[in-house]
Amino acid sequence: MQSDGDLVALITRFPPNSLNDNYWATNTLGSGFQVIFNQSGYIYLEAKNGSILSYIASEGFSSRDYYQRAILEYDGVFRYYVYPKNKSVTGGGTLGWSFLSYVPENICRNILLYAGVGACGYNSYCILGNDQRPKCLCPPGYSYSNPYNDMNGCKRAFVSQECDGPEGQDADLFDFEVMINTDWPWSDYERFELVTEDWCRKSCLTDCYCAVAFFRNGTCSKKKFPLTNGRFDTDLGGKSLVKIRIGNSTSTSTTEGSSKGSKEKNKSTLILVLAMLLGFSAFFIFVLLIATLWLVSILRYRKTSMLQPFRATQGMSLQSFTYKELEEATNKFEEELGKGACSTVYKGILDIGNKTFIAVKRLDKMEKDRNEKEFQAEMSAIGKTNHKNLVRLLGFCNEGQHRLLVYEYMSNGSLASYLFGNPRPSWYRRAGIAFGTARGIAYLHEECSNQIIHCDIKPQNILLDDSLTARISDFGLSKLLKTDQTRTVTEVRGTRGYVAPEWLIGKKPVTVKVDVYSFGILLLELICCRRKVEQDLEDEKQRVLADWAYDCYEEGKLYLLVQEDEEAMEDIKRVEKFVMIAIWCIQDDPSLRPTMKTVSQMLEGTIEVPHPPVNPHSSV
Repeated sequence: MQSDGDLVALITRFPPNSLNDNYWATNTLGSGFQVIFNQSGYIYLEAKNGSILSYIASEGFSSRDYYQRAILEYDGVFRYYVYPKNKSVTGGGTLGWSFLSYVPENICRNILLYAGVGACGYNSYCILGNDQRPKCLCPPGYSYSNPYNDMNGCKRAFVSQECDGPEGQDADLFDFEVMINTDWPWSDYERFELVTEDWCRKSCLTDCYCAVAFFRNGTCSKKKFPLTNGRFDTDLGGKSLVKIRIGNSTSTSTTEGSSKGSKEKNKSTLILVLAMLLGFSAFFIFVLLIATLWLVSILRYRKTSMLQPFRATQGMSLQSFTYKELEEATNKFEEELGKGACSTVYKGILDIGNKTFIAVKRLDKMEKDRNEKEFQAEMSAIGKTNHKNLVRLLGFCNEGQHRLLVYEYMSNGSLASYLFGNPRPSWYRRAGIAFGTARGIAYLHEECSNQIIHCDIKPQNILLDDSLTARISDFGLSKLLKTDQTRTVTEVRGTRGYVAPEWLIGKKPVTVKVDVYSFGILLLELICCRRKVEQDLEDEKQRVLADWAYDCYEEGKLYLLVQEDEEAMEDIKRVEKFVMIAIWCIQDDPSLRPTMKTVSQMLEGTIEVPHPPVNPHSSV
């Protein structure tokens, strides 16, 4: 409800006080006073004098027989639901929530923003399903940018048209898919009237900037990439011509015509020459075949004796690279991205249809036994995982003494450089990174076929992709548990300050709760945008972050943790919740720490966060 009396629905951007235009409104400027949701199930906007200005839900059900709720859902639609309290109300039917009314009626049509992406993100289109819920779909030749979120837009699944060289030089490699009653109305960059559909097709086909042409009633509108505000609507009329590459080919066009006659003319001569060569060469081919078989057998014997098979790659769909391929891809390991205790990571680029950036981790030649263990651990741990919050392993090199791992490249580097640099990252970005990291660890603990303990959760091992989504990396220290195991005894691993206390007392059994502890420290760093220990601080109480955070929580002075962060100060309730979760995570007693699944649910607000116990004193 706005102060001017109008009830509106808006798309918000970060920070929260920055708003777009509304996509639904009651249009009651100067008269709206309050929204009423009464026990009969009616939802309406009321004026100061008590008169009803506008119904939001006009199909009321008695609260005596039905549970009721009204919610603004993730797709931007406000829905009114009812749930029968017993089967007698439904005549013996199935119990369940069902929505009776909603606004706006067609979210695909309502969210139409000149400077925005629409209801479904870039390069996608919105269609209202039979259940009156929006569905976000990709046009032909496109795939979801995020397979876990169809509202996050789509991306091309083919190589785009080249703009270098003469206009229309590769037009014969492209064609159109027709989409009736579908349009991206705010993506036009050229418009032509009184033209034919054939002219419209040819104009778009030879224009490298044209992604889609929309034709209706003699008007041709050419649309640029990325496409925005896409929707399907039977009231639109017309058709969209979506340009795609034929067979996803990456070859260049060839000229036929004049060369065809000369080929036919020389065909008989070519056959004669080939026949003569075949006769004279038969003996030499036989000799070469014998020599080749002998050479292959020798090389195979040498390779077998030189390379030891690596059992961890069995059953994994990973690409095997030669050392030479990776040496060329990294320009002889020129650009270093990072260095660990026994490995170095380099930036590289592979040409697999298009230029793909990669990160190549090369294990150092020293400490051979340890490096072999690390290589096997990382291959075993990450080779079979698949989650949007984990760095994806693309392949490996297991050639002679060379042990290398090939990952997708994360353009925004590590969380450490992002979090502790300047300027201070947005509070809402930091909260999103906390959500993603928690989901990734929960996946390792509870959703893998073999439970994985990461053992070294810290900002340096959380990488950020193009959209600043958290991706967990560096499985070199990971420990796999079989399905019938819940804990293991192992030597101390990880990084001081993030290591759980049970690992500091000899070889005690450790569980997934060591990762929970490390995440708790990481969460405090995300909240406060500072490192776990800062010895240079004048106030001794503030030097150890975990102790200082608990003191602030206990004294009701959480604002001290974020006092220079305006966004966090405005969201102090969530800051308090995050601090409480972190304190639970860093309890000395592993049994008191929640599971990562519970941590994720508490962060996202699906379950309540109880008050944590006394100061854990576990920041050493």
